[in-house]
Amino acid sequence: MKLGIVGLPNVGKSTLFNAITNAGAEAANYPFCTIEPNVGTVTVPDRRLEYLANMYSPKKVTPAVIEFVDIAGLVKGASKGEGLGNKFLENIRRTDAIVHVVRCFDDENVIHVEGATDPLRDIDIIDLELVMADLEMVTRRLDKVKRGANGGDKKLRHEAEVLAALRDHLDAGKSARSFETDNDDDARLIAESELLSLKPVIYAANMDEAGIADFESNAYYQAVKARADAEGAQVLPICAKTEQELTELSEEERALFLEELGLAESGLDRLIKCSYALLGLISFLTAGADECRAWTITRGTRAPQAAGKIHSDFERGFIRAEIVAFDDLEACGSMAAAKEKGLVRSEGKEYVMRDGDVTLFRFNV
Repeated sequence: MKLGIVGLPNVGKSTLFNAITNAGAEAANYPFCTIEPNVGTVTVPDRRLEYLANMYSPKKVTPAVIEFVDIAGLVKGASKGEGLGNKFLENIRRTDAIVHVVRCFDDENVIHVEGATDPLRDIDIIDLELVMADLEMVTRRLDKVKRGANGGDKKLRHEAEVLAALRDHLDAGKSARSFETDNDDDARLIAESELLSLKPVIYAANMDEAGIADFESNAYYQAVKARADAEGAQVLPICAKTEQELTELSEEERALFLEELGLAESGLDRLIKCSYALLGLISFLTAGADECRAWTITRGTRAPQAAGKIHSDFERGFIRAEIVAFDDLEACGSMAAAKEKGLVRSEGKEYVMRDGDVTLFRFNV
């Protein structure tokens, strides 16, 4: 999974990236300090994987990972090449979802590129640049499809109609996410178009330490939350400065610091949960003496396709999956005990994988 971190300059975007990846991207109080997209890979914390590792003492433990891409601050006119726009719009295109960092604090010592704090205005600026970039792409594609439809191809003619409706929707300043289609085929057509404003969004409402301590009372946060709720997006209250400070503490000190702030988890842990929920992802687990590993799949994936995540031969020669729910395995204390109680099931090709399934695939090629 690849998440692109975007936002206007000086909203705390690179500070947040540094905190969650410890990758050390330059964070400075001026626009465009992020010239190349910085990439950091973080492991997904999973208590279940740790438990299996203690049970099997494997040679290797492989957690699921998320790749974060810190993309340079966008400004008005980015879709027309202003600032470093075109280059970074293309970087967004290669991500699965967008983490949109929105400034929700006042600080006269940190310059705001638009002059003052206004999170909804900032969101609109970024959204409009993504929409305008999409409008240009859809218009080009529509022209091409229209030329092909001149030969009387009904399929191309219908595609041109859908694209024309989408073009008008984007031209009105609306995102592709809010474009409604009549059927699954049309929805698939839009989904395959690689549109920037179609990507799922997590709004990271970046507050100062006073703001995060009582974020429900923060007017800026409430404004962002209302926008997210209206769009069906996720919102994450966070303090990038605090997250950076957490990276310098021991595990014990970190827990105490979070408790003082009234937070149960770090921003990274909460961001990962938001990402999984937003993209409809779950994890299944494989365990043995050689390796214990967490595998990320889309909710609704059937057993053979899950097996294909490990190796294409597993999917091609799939016979069955031997599965025990992690909670059952933990309650029993061992795989042998789980088998004795009949909790290890044999599932076939139609089985839909569940989060936390501890799985052994049987296959033959």
